[in-house]
Amino acid sequence: MTAAAATLTAPHTLARQTPAIVPALLREYGAATRVAVEQALSSVAAAPYLGALVTDYPRRRGKMMRPSICIAVARAHGAPLDEIIGSAAAIEIFHNALLIHDDIEDGSEIRRGTPTLHMLHGVPLAINTGDAMMAIALQPLLDSLRARGDDIAWQAMSATLHMARQTAEGQALELGWRDGNRTDLTETDYLEMVLKKTAWMSTIWPAQLGALVGSGHGRHAAHPNAVIRFGFFLGAAFQIQDDLLNLVADAAYGKEANGDLYEGKRTLVLIRARQRASPAGRSDLDAFLRLGRTDRTAAMVNDIAGLIERTGAVEYARCVAGGLAGAAAHEFGAAFGHLPPSRDTTFLEGLVPWVFERQ
Repeated sequence: MTAAAATLTAPHTLARQTPAIVPALLREYGAATRVAVEQALSSVAAAPYLGALVTDYPRRRGKMMRPSICIAVARAHGAPLDEIIGSAAAIEIFHNALLIHDDIEDGSEIRRGTPTLHMLHGVPLAINTGDAMMAIALQPLLDSLRARGDDIAWQAMSATLHMARQTAEGQALELGWRDGNRTDLTETDYLEMVLKKTAWMSTIWPAQLGALVGSGHGRHAAHPNAVIRFGFFLGAAFQIQDDLLNLVADAAYGKEANGDLYEGKRTLVLIRARQRASPAGRSDLDAFLRLGRTDRTAAMVNDIAGLIERTGAVEYARCVAGGLAGAAAHEFGAAFGHLPPSRDTTFLEGLVPWVFERQ
């Protein structure tokens, strides 16, 4: 981690460190999920111009937070790994499909330290690959629900459809703000977008699937609304920290440094910087946002990064993320506090400080 990145770690209000079980289970559950993902994607292995492409992003080794949340919630409820691994694989495949589409929509050039799929193979093949992966993801999900009965399967598929719609709406907000050059956005606008675009897919849906598949194993199910609140607060803190890391991206981060600024994304730090900037600074920022990505030079981006720093927007965003993390820690108790202590409950609670300590 760079010296600059070190200033973006856990807020002062969140004193706990990440327990060792968090990286351990990310590795363990991540490894199991990768095997299931490879098996699911093998169904199109022989398809020309598709079979090799669907495995590209999954083999780039993401952090595996999403499937690990699903597995941990299910196992905390008493479910064995073989009953939940299909759902975990579906989550990871769907996530990577969205990354392919997001990279195209954002004009991103780097994903996990390597050129994006559309940079390697062109936009048409990349779009088709993402489309195929969304369809392929349904099979392991259905397989994991088969033994749970019609009611659980119906609830899980309803949650999946709801997640897909919310994610699309959130992406539409982010893209629409840029295309329409919206500069009047507030913190509330940003958090609504994050709830839809990030939290539903990254934290809420995985926890919901884990709770549903884990139900019926002799332990009281997590309260659905508490699961949603925990997922929202954790997902929002995760996204703000991701926005901050983008400002100081290094090799470990795996994305383009200041990529959000080049893309003109309306992050919390950018919204706050505009609110706090002087009239001249606000005018400079608005002029920058009117430009297309290819017209934004490195010098311009550095000037806007300096404006963000001078307005205190980074520290403000860190404080907001800290407050959200504190709320996530509280909602963990409401959602999962009734379950017997285990390494899975420790993992879920430990994700709160991990959000800030990850690179």
